[in-house]
Parts: sequence; C-alpha cells; structure tokens
Amino acid sequence: MRVYLFVISTFSFFLVRFVSAQDLFESKSDSLVNALDSSYQKGLRYLSSTQEPNGLWTQSSYGDQAGVLGICILAFISRGDDPEFGPYAEVVRKSLHSMLEKQDSETGFIGTTMYNHGFATLALAELYGTLDDKRIGPALKNAVSLSVRSAQVNPKGAWRYKPDSRDADTTVSGTVLVSLFAARNAGMAVPQSTINKAVDYITNCQDTNGGIGYSSATGPNLPRTSIASLVFSLSNRTQTSAYKKSLEYLKENAKYGDQGHKFYSLYYTAQALFRAGPSHWEKWNTLNIQKLVESQQKDGSWRGNHGMTFSTAAALLSMALNYRYLPIYER
Repeated sequence: MRVYLFVISTFSFFLVRFVSAQDLFESKSDSLVNALDSSYQKGLRYLSSTQEPNGLWTQSSYGDQAGVLGICILAFISRGDDPEFGPYAEVVRKSLHSMLEKQDSETGFIGTTMYNHGFATLALAELYGTLDDKRIGPALKNAVSLSVRSAQVNPKGAWRYKPDSRDADTTVSGTVLVSLFAARNAGMAVPQSTINKAVDYITNCQDTNGGIGYSSATGPNLPRTSIASLVFSLSNRTQTSAYKKSLEYLKENAKYGDQGHKFYSLYYTAQALFRAGPSHWEKWNTLNIQKLVESQQKDGSWRGNHGMTFSTAAALLSMALNYRYLPIYER
C-alpha cells in the first residue's frame, strides 16, 4: 500500500513540477519560489559536501547522533529527490546505514536518548516503501515496539530521555508521538491507547493561555506549544479547546522563532502553523523563507546552538512544507 501511494506521489510531484513550479506552493510569487528552492538546494549541497564517508557529520556538534542523522535524511527526501536514484541517494544510504548501526538489535532502541529514537523512527517511517532496503521495515517495527513498551511502563503514559524513564516531558513526548503517527501512516500497528494517553499527558501541561510547559502547565514557550498543537492536529483533536487554545497562543507568540532554540522552534512552528491552515501559515512562511535566505551562510549552512548540521537540516525542514512531499507534511 505504501509503495503504491509513493508511486502516485512521485508521479504527481514530477507532473506538477513540469506544469508549473509555483503550483507546489501556496505562494504565487516567482521570486519567493525561486529564492526558496535555491536556498534549499544550497543547504542540501552543504550537508552533502560535509558528510563523512561513514555517513556521519562529526565535524559538527551532534552530527553523529541518530536523531540528527534522521533529521538530515528527512531534509534530503522532503524536496522530492529520489532516495533510490537521485543526486543524494548515496548520502541518504550512508546516513541510513549509520543510523541503523545505532539501533539495539534486541530492544529496538535507536541512539542514546528518546529524542534520538523519535527522530530516527520518523526518518525510518518516511523512508519505508520509498527505498529498496530490506532493513527498514524490521527496524521501524522494532523502533515502534520500543516506543510503545516505553509508554506502557511509564506512569504518565509518555516519554522522557530513556526507555525506562518513570517521568515525562512534552518535548520528548511530542517527538516520539510524531514518529508514531508517521509509522501508523506507513502501515505499522500503533495502539490507539498509547496515542491517547500520551496526548492526554501533553494536554495536561497546557496553561490557561494555551501555552505548553515542559513537564507541567508552567513556563510555556513557543517550541513546546508548537509541538503540542501539531500533535493535537495529527491526533484529530482539532475541535478540542486544547487545540484552539494552542492556536491562540501561537497567534500571539509565533512572531518569528524562539531565539533560545531557534531552528528547533522553526522546525515545529512551521508544521503546527501549516496544519492550522493557510490563514495561519502563509504570512509566517513567507517571513521564514526571507529570514532564512538572508541568514544562510555562503557555504549553504545555517549556524545555531546545536551545531551547523542540525541547524541546517532543521532550517530546511521548516521550509519543506512548501513541497508537500512527505506524508507527515500533508494536511
């Protein structure tokens, strides 16, 4: 089923590219479309040129982490470049190989934290059915099983840094939840009870203004609220007061990024506003493209406090919604 959907998606993508590049975007500005695609390609060239033969980016902070490998894979495949035969096929394959080497063959845990595990699982889910690699299906299934078992033994029904953590926080929980939605879209079985309990946990961390705190309803910020709003949308809770309040918070606070966690914030804010609809996303998206084009380094990278590899991949993914290519990025 996933392969069939991929064939349709691929055909549609190239047909649309042939008819009019603008049709990929809600914006009808030639200059904006051209600036976006040029910037995106420069970013991909930077990541490709700085990847090491073993598939890692160890010259940059966190560039050897499974989660960053997953984020980079997503950045490459989000524009629609064929991971099987495209210009960056080898980059994707090397990243995938290194990421899979970080998976525990017995438990299914990928990397050293549930952050890593969540982003890596998301990458596997989006690659599943698009890349002829027989390791992906079993690895994804094992990763999903680990996430589900971890939530089942957690008193809060959510996740924190380790699979056996007894507490939880909204950032890790949001990351793992999004990966489970993507895995479910790919055909993997995910218990609805696992989804419900984790979304309920995040809902309980919402304050009266709609903002989401770290592990309680205090100290809300933009990235955490964006994660929550995205999760509410993906779980079909758009008619709830929690979702509507999260949008009110975003309208007031999503001016442009969170400078403390800029690229992490952009990554989730873009998705949350996109899912909310054109009226919420369009203006923010235009500003995001303009700001990222202005701040992009000559070598195609972006600099942030989590290293240039993560910052570059996250910046690209904040623009990737314009391409509408990956299933997780569809409304």
